[in-house]
Amino acid sequence: MPMTALPVRFEGEPLTIDLHMHSTASDGALPPEALVRLCGQRGLTHIALTDHDTMAGVAAARQAGALAGVAVLPATELSTQWRGINIHVVGLLPEGPRGRLRDGLVAQAEARERRSATIAERLEKIGLDDALARARAQAGSDRPLGRPDFARALVAAGLVPDTAAAFAKYLGNGKVGDVKAHWPYLSEAVAWILAAGGVAVLAHPLRHKLTRRKRGLLLDDFREAGGQAAELVSGFQNPDVTRDLARQLQERDLLASVGSDFHFPGGHLSPGTMSPVPRTAVAPVWTHPRLAAWRGEATPAA
Repeated sequence: MPMTALPVRFEGEPLTIDLHMHSTASDGALPPEALVRLCGQRGLTHIALTDHDTMAGVAAARQAGALAGVAVLPATELSTQWRGINIHVVGLLPEGPRGRLRDGLVAQAEARERRSATIAERLEKIGLDDALARARAQAGSDRPLGRPDFARALVAAGLVPDTAAAFAKYLGNGKVGDVKAHWPYLSEAVAWILAAGGVAVLAHPLRHKLTRRKRGLLLDDFREAGGQAAELVSGFQNPDVTRDLARQLQERDLLASVGSDFHFPGGHLSPGTMSPVPRTAVAPVWTHPRLAAWRGEATPAA
């Protein structure tokens, strides 16, 4: 028997949904199965596993979800470039990877390998000896490396006090370790998602420190490329800015998604934790027809 249906509009009530989380398939700390179990323990009913440029953890997450009574939506978070900025696009993919997206994920993995070598070379010039091996040790597996792995390597080497400082000084947008040339353009990644029967969601548009006008241009280009939604809430954020973003989405007929962007236990975010969603006329992304079957998947755990 399906659990209570997800709301068709935002009314300021707590949600049991989180459509942006990471596991050890990319740069998260928990294996997919453990992440899903944690979501079930926290009362979540519907989630998406959005590992960076991969769907390697989705099968295990869906198996765990069937046992925990959690509907797991196949998904990924694709790295792209837009006007010189590294922009992430979440693909919500009820039918899984197909066609151009499957090929695109292979290309993304190869791009990550090349990008890691370039980041390592640059960080070695600022004092992180043997940077690639140090980042690999932080990852703890042979998965493709990401900037957080290099951030932890910088911390372990004593070059910065914490990962926030690593990004602020070396790895954030425009810094020496910010390498984006290997990523596809925003429009190309959106096309991959649409061709796979998915829903394209602009990830955390408020984190890029764009002016309101430039954020509007990003939303315009994303919508023109076929994008259907954007994350209205990603983790914790200012409520006034959230309301302003809601107005921008409504003006462009974009749907609204929500997610914690959870990576590891013990931080300020846990699965399902995020700022409240304001009452808004913007429709939730889960009302999109392509997600109808997934909406009804959650069942009470035995």
